[in-house]
Amino acid sequence: MMFITKKHIPRRTFLRGCGVTLGLPFLESMLPAQTPLRQTAASSVRRFVGIWHPHGAAPGYWSPLQEGSNFEFSFITKPLEPFRDRVVLITGLDATASFPTLDEPGGDHARGAALLSGARPRRDSVSPYLGVTIDQLIANKHGKDNLLSSIQLGIEDPGNNTGNCNWGYSCSYSNSISWPTPTTPLPTEVNPRMAFERLFGNGASAEERLADRKRNGSILDSVTHELSLLKKGIGAGDRTKLDNYLENIREIERRIQNVSSKPVSEQSLEVPFGIPADNDLHFKIMYDLIAVAFQADITRVATLMLGRDLTSTNFPACGFNGPWHGTSHHGDIPANKANYAKINRYHVQNLAYFCEKLRNIPDGDGNVLDHVLIYKGTNMGNSHRHAHEKIPVELVGGIDGTFKGNRHIVFPDNTQRASNMLLSILDLYDIHRDSIGDSTGRLPGLA
Repeated sequence: MMFITKKHIPRRTFLRGCGVTLGLPFLESMLPAQTPLRQTAASSVRRFVGIWHPHGAAPGYWSPLQEGSNFEFSFITKPLEPFRDRVVLITGLDATASFPTLDEPGGDHARGAALLSGARPRRDSVSPYLGVTIDQLIANKHGKDNLLSSIQLGIEDPGNNTGNCNWGYSCSYSNSISWPTPTTPLPTEVNPRMAFERLFGNGASAEERLADRKRNGSILDSVTHELSLLKKGIGAGDRTKLDNYLENIREIERRIQNVSSKPVSEQSLEVPFGIPADNDLHFKIMYDLIAVAFQADITRVATLMLGRDLTSTNFPACGFNGPWHGTSHHGDIPANKANYAKINRYHVQNLAYFCEKLRNIPDGDGNVLDHVLIYKGTNMGNSHRHAHEKIPVELVGGIDGTFKGNRHIVFPDNTQRASNMLLSILDLYDIHRDSIGDSTGRLPGLA
């Protein structure tokens, strides 16, 4: 495939104005004339998203009954069926780094940071100590030339009684899943407005950021002249692609401003200013922010914490209105497990919403879903028993377009650990290490 264009725009083109830094999506006009697509940066972009959810999954409702390809999606994973060709489900992995030991019998709700590190959080230490997480290793290789090497987002405010940390473990282990060094947890941004400013206001002064929050218009108003000049020099296809990208930004802005502009009297004292009281809206805005950040190549690596351990948040949109942690202790009672499965399915529905967003964004020789790996996971299986065996693992995406989907991989009990999967994921990004966390080798059959 080859593009011939009359004008070449540098790939790293940004429009700036009044504290705004607007990255552009990949346009055909960014290709030099007569350049084969396979020889451009568009063909080699690899992205990663790590999504954390606490409290495992309802037994009997997550794992499909069939192994291999063309399996029947389970009740919980059913929303992912439209993306079958990009889905890999894994049954039988153990989160060994979260296991209790004779020396550390408690703390099952304090070791979630093992998700992307495969390393056991250190208890009763003067300072937190974990291990470098795979998102940061990927960011160091594939994201160092981006405006942001990575972004860390969340839903629940750590200072608002949405979770807990206990048993002598630092709160850092339940507040962050992204660690660039063993002693440095990266803060998680839960406020959509602040996340938006980070993506599109890089380098803005405090005064410019304050003015931005008071603005009723769009950030796009600040770069109107530059956009007009840009559009004159690109083809019709690029104009359509650019218009779609700008419309995505406007829609995200509109929803954030609706949240931020409520009178103080209408804001809940339990929800910090700028954070949606509607959880369903909050999830979708955060997923949309990641999608638009990928679309403009602002970053290629993101993490999202859907909740915090011991959270009591509920999700009426799922059809059941019980608290997340409380419902996860289902007592192995069938009716309770069925209710918990509704909460689990709801979070997979939101993942499917995100996947659809990415699939609709053209990227190189395919779409963004073809050039990402989304890992949604947890460190528990049957949460009622605080069991860290047989954790649910959902992988979605093509990484570089070649990662094979339509697979349900099943391992015998007590034979493979989640850290082995992390080591194999790094291989898929051309990052080859001897080990990560408590890994004992690579995961058979993943690549």
